Amino acid sequence: MTPWTEPVSIDEPRDRGSKKKLQPGAQRHYVGDSAFERIARVVCRADCLPRKELYESWEMAKRVRRKLRGTRVIDLACGHGLLAYTLAVIMPRVTEVLAVDRRLPPSSQRLKAAMEAEWPELAERVRFQRADLRDVPVAATDIVVCAHGCGSLTDRVLDLAVAARSPVAVLPCCSDHSRLDGGGLDGWLHADLAIDVVRALRLRDEGYKVWTQHIPAEITPKNRILLGQPPGPRPDAPGA
Repeated sequence: MTPWTEPVSIDEPRDRGSKKKLQPGAQRHYVGDSAFERIARVVCRADCLPRKELYESWEMAKRVRRKLRGTRVIDLACGHGLLAYTLAVIMPRVTEVLAVDRRLPPSSQRLKAAMEAEWPELAERVRFQRADLRDVPVAATDIVVCAHGCGSLTDRVLDLAVAARSPVAVLPCCSDHSRLDGGGLDGWLHADLAIDVVRALRLRDEGYKVWTQHIPAEITPKNRILLGQPPGPRPDAPGA
């Protein structure tokens, strides 16, 4: 499996938050052999995703890899599945990556074909499922992830993970301030931040080890990542 080292291209585009679709000609910006650059070239060839999503998926995936441990990854509200595929590439010890969404974009098949042409083994390790997240069984050995879970979707993902005592990583998105719990902190904090603080404290109160991190704001202003690992031996730890 390709090493997951950081990109080294000296010609890398500066506007990593661009919503402009990556096209085959943009492969010239990603010339190295790191996992990121190979994934970037695949996304260019698939010709269906914006540059912003490439960098969001990479930044989130590498933080999940560094902090969380499990034997399977479940990517909820997966969209095209780029986060799922990125995690499968850089976490080769994960036996399966399940990408779940109620509706899969038609162009997700283009990304699937391009990724599996580059890494044929992913055809057996990445599986897509059309389903409501409430119908997805989650185990303690699963890593649950969700990128840009809008509004209460992030909280439903946290509910599933906490109920199963599974590791979890979320990148929250738009918050409904009238419905989500800011813990009364919005007098001191921006309402979105107050809601995310309450989410982090909830995981801590459930016994999770919590990490609060940011991906670069130039990629997305909705850039807070919350990661939590439940107590107990991690699946790949000695004796686990």
